[in-house]
Amino acid sequence: MDTSDEQKAQEKKALRKRLVEQRLNLPDRLQRANLLQRVMRIWLVGRPDAVIGAYWPIKGEFDPLPALHRWKEDGELIDQPQPRRIGLPVVDKVHKTMTFHAWYPGCPMEEDAYGIPKPKDTEVIVPTLLFVACVGYAAGGYRLGYGGGFYDRMLSTLTPRPFTVGLGFGSSFLPDFEPEAHDIPLDAILNDHGVVWPV
Repeated sequence: MDTSDEQKAQEKKALRKRLVEQRLNLPDRLQRANLLQRVMRIWLVGRPDAVIGAYWPIKGEFDPLPALHRWKEDGELIDQPQPRRIGLPVVDKVHKTMTFHAWYPGCPMEEDAYGIPKPKDTEVIVPTLLFVACVGYAAGGYRLGYGGGFYDRMLSTLTPRPFTVGLGFGSSFLPDFEPEAHDIPLDAILNDHGVVWPV
């Protein structure tokens, strides 16, 4: 890693830290979360997906699970060809891989290698739609994550690739973000104001 790459990495690390602190300290975070729940539920209407992957929220992230549980329950009220299912990521720290395991409210959980709750002993499922938390996001569908690279690595191995949707608050938009060569743009981004990508 040359000096400029090292400097970029340090700048990204500082940016992540600032954005997480800003998100944790949002005075209207609950209000924003309620708005994003609504945006998400409306956006899901008419989607053909039966298996959706999401995430367990950490560090003040938006919680997608209430909207997804409602989506799953709505599916039970209409004549669905197959039951709707929700998956949460299970990360293998050694092999640096990620798979999705079935989740439902009350599902037995355990902590993964990073201390994040994951479903315990549920089956592996393959989502056709994937909701991804954004530390920050930018025009063109680019997302700033935590820097582990798990999502980008996982997406590069999945065929067919799931439709990817970033979730974040309006305050996480990065007007000057420059994506790197390995960054894979998301198909859509939703925030508490509505759909911000594609515009």
